[in-house]
Amino acid sequence: MKQRTTVYTISLLILFIGIANSQGPPIFTDTPIMLGLEGRGIRTFGNIVSKENANAYIQPVAFPFNISTNWQVGVIAPFMSISPDGLDTRSGIGDVKVFTKYQLYKKDGKAKTFRGLVKLTETFPTGNTSNAPALGTGVYQTTLSLVNGYVTTKYGVYGEFGYNITSDGLPDNLVYNIAFGVPLLPQNYPPKQLNLFLELNGNHIFEVGNNLFLSPGIQYIAGRKVLFESGIQIPLDDSASIGQRTNFILRIGTRILIF
Repeated sequence: MKQRTTVYTISLLILFIGIANSQGPPIFTDTPIMLGLEGRGIRTFGNIVSKENANAYIQPVAFPFNISTNWQVGVIAPFMSISPDGLDTRSGIGDVKVFTKYQLYKKDGKAKTFRGLVKLTETFPTGNTSNAPALGTGVYQTTLSLVNGYVTTKYGVYGEFGYNITSDGLPDNLVYNIAFGVPLLPQNYPPKQLNLFLELNGNHIFEVGNNLFLSPGIQYIAGRKVLFESGIQIPLDDSASIGQRTNFILRIGTRILIF
């Protein structure tokens, strides 16, 4: 009986890893899954930001590291280049983030899983703010988030809700993201999959306004260790960006799994 239970558990784990890899994580929304391409490795992407009075290019590099199957830590360091109208372009390192994730619950079944985790992120004011345009916010920020996801072989639904505390008396804000993903190719292992995502990504700044984006995207999983993804964020409401209305944000990136 014990041997049969062990075999069943291992089979479920292999099946789940296959599901997680072939479904893929959302492009703009976080994921509660910390295995495969969402786990230990490197993630980087380029954000091309078009605003009314400026253009910017942001290239974050993220290094997540799994301490265990339930606990992950990581660091995100962004390179930024900002070109305001009528001013010189400024480039350099922006605000660095350090995060930790801990899985709170999971329920795995045949060809499906439901998972949730808590995420704590600390943002440090490492970006230069002494000259315009500023490369950082100049303040410390702490974000506590709850991330959930229900993933099957046919679709995935993800939700991320967080509260961001800002120092120096600046207004706090709420972060809310919802994503829906659909794989287009038959399931196989090692995974080679094409995923479509549709996301809503929002940020409500108290006493200021709201930023809400509709974010369609596409993702190609080229194997067990690498994926490529691209998406565009179209503003539905950017009342929090007074004087800096956003036209669009284009993202192109990759994730590489390292053991």
